[in-house]
Amino acid sequence: IKMHNLTYVSEFHLMCFSDDPELQLVHFGLFLSMYLVTVLGNLLLILAVSSDPHLHTPMYFFLSSLSLVDICFTSTTVPKMISGILTHSRVISYVGCLTQMSLFMLFACMDDMLLTVMAYDRFVAICHPLHYAVTVSAHRCALLLLASVFLSLVESQLHNSIVSLSTCFKHMEIANFFCDPSQLLNLSCSDPLLKTIVTHIGGVIFGFFPILGIFFSYYKIISSVLKIPSSEGRYKAFSTCSSHLSAVCLFYGTGLGTYLGSDVSYSSRKGMVASLMYTVVTPMLNPFIYSLRNRDITCTLKRFLSCRV
Repeated sequence: IKMHNLTYVSEFHLMCFSDDPELQLVHFGLFLSMYLVTVLGNLLLILAVSSDPHLHTPMYFFLSSLSLVDICFTSTTVPKMISGILTHSRVISYVGCLTQMSLFMLFACMDDMLLTVMAYDRFVAICHPLHYAVTVSAHRCALLLLASVFLSLVESQLHNSIVSLSTCFKHMEIANFFCDPSQLLNLSCSDPLLKTIVTHIGGVIFGFFPILGIFFSYYKIISSVLKIPSSEGRYKAFSTCSSHLSAVCLFYGTGLGTYLGSDVSYSSRKGMVASLMYTVVTPMLNPFIYSLRNRDITCTLKRFLSCRV
């Protein structure tokens, strides 16, 4: 439905992966299973870290924070998508759409910031081990987490303000299964210059600077590790970073690929699949990435589960 020069919008229409009832049933089972695995996997990781005093270190503090954010991040989009499949409804209210967009931006930016902070943590631990306890103290960890929340909240509310202040929308069809911030900015009739400025500022703060910080951290880490004389020492140092590096590649590879292509013409279906990767698949895989490649987490999980059994 094309609606131009709107002064008031009461709802938006989301896209679905398929109109075939049989495929919708398959999608319902698949997405529900992925959501449950994501929530349970991340909750288990949080409980394991909190129950073992040996894991009460900055690295695992940020890891449990990332798991909590991943649960919230996935919960902003997947439950609505699942309920839409069940009710055969693609409609989302205007207020609900803005709320979903704000929460999505908040938790996506927090994911981004936490991955960057975790790279900094590994940089200090490997390159400056003697100063680690002072540099990454409990007080500084709390400040880094609060700074991540604050910057993410500012970015979220900035997008929300621009969309909510728009006096009209080009149409009500959103080419995604959730209220994608880039889609809503493109649909709004706000000043194009203002939208461009906000998009580029967000890209620099939550794209360029974090990636630059991660690259710099790993450049220093690799340089320091290569100076370690023993191969066992080099392997141990690299193994502490492999899980984080895998999560970074998965998150940025899918997330940036989607948003860099948002300004050019691209297939809506491909965009939805890419969005599904970083909103559902990445948070689901993170607990497995960090637990299977980390002996401390694996042992703690085994003890935690055996005690409950």
